[in-house]
Amino acid sequence: MSAIRIIKKYPNRRLYDTEISSYITIEDVRQLIVDGESFEVRDAKTGEDLTRQVLLQIITEHEQDGQPMLSTQLLSQLIRFYGDSLQGFMGNYLERSMQVFLEQQQQFRQQMGGLIGQTPWTMLNQLTERNMELWKDFQKNLVGGMGSPAAPPPRDRNSQKR
Repeated sequence: MSAIRIIKKYPNRRLYDTEISSYITIEDVRQLIVDGESFEVRDAKTGEDLTRQVLLQIITEHEQDGQPMLSTQLLSQLIRFYGDSLQGFMGNYLERSMQVFLEQQQQFRQQMGGLIGQTPWTMLNQLTERNMELWKDFQKNLVGGMGSPAAPPPRDRNSQKR
């Protein structure tokens, strides 16, 4: 298991990635999250863990841009849990709920991937091929049923003598 990546935060709000020895932006930190990188943000002077504050900053910035994920009602409900006897429970609950959601999302994507293959074009091609086979079978059965006239039923000997 590799060591956790350390990002130092300086008083001027600049972030320094010790792994690549370079200053990075808050958007670079967001990309680390998207890429599944493990990291900690530490105060350059005191060593205090600032990871949560940086994560909250990323959420705040993304909530201000475009379509927010967290409604005012949801945020209000979260705030009500601060100081409540269930505050500790709520964090665990939200974390587990998110994990279940992510697992279900992964299962859904796998199922959809199995249905449509690599691309929507793959699905379209498969549908077209299946429809062509059904059409060919239909034509064969139609022509086969019309192609040779049915033989007359055999005559009963008793009916000929009348």
